Amino acid sequence: MAVTSFQNLPLADRDHDWDGDAAEKRVREWAGAEDGPNDKYRDAHVWYDADKKSNFTAYKLLVADIIDGKLCAVPRGVMAAGNVMAGGRGGVDLPSKDVERVKNHLAKYYAKMGDEAPWERD
Repeated sequence: MAVTSFQNLPLADRDHDWDGDAAEKRVREWAGAEDGPNDKYRDAHVWYDADKKSNFTAYKLLVADIIDGKLCAVPRGVMAAGNVMAGGRGGVDLPSKDVERVKNHLAKYYAKMGDEAPWERD
């Protein structure tokens, strides 16, 4: 199990639409990962199962999309992942040892957006 390294990706505009399924397809194409995940594909996610890294289903919490040919963090994608980490949509199944690191990763993007992560709010 692994939390991806914080990439400090450029941020899309805050009102940029988020469609996770469409972003997934664009990221696969951009990364050249149509046949299987690779390092570039991994960078668009916050967490993956390192024991199954050759399976697309091992990757969770997609927060990025391809905008003008570049991998960018999308605020609405970050917020969707943050919502899931705060228990929304039934939460996400991650090893307990990775939860705090995932939250820290996401909190860096929240800070970059000038906001606080849901679990940091009063």
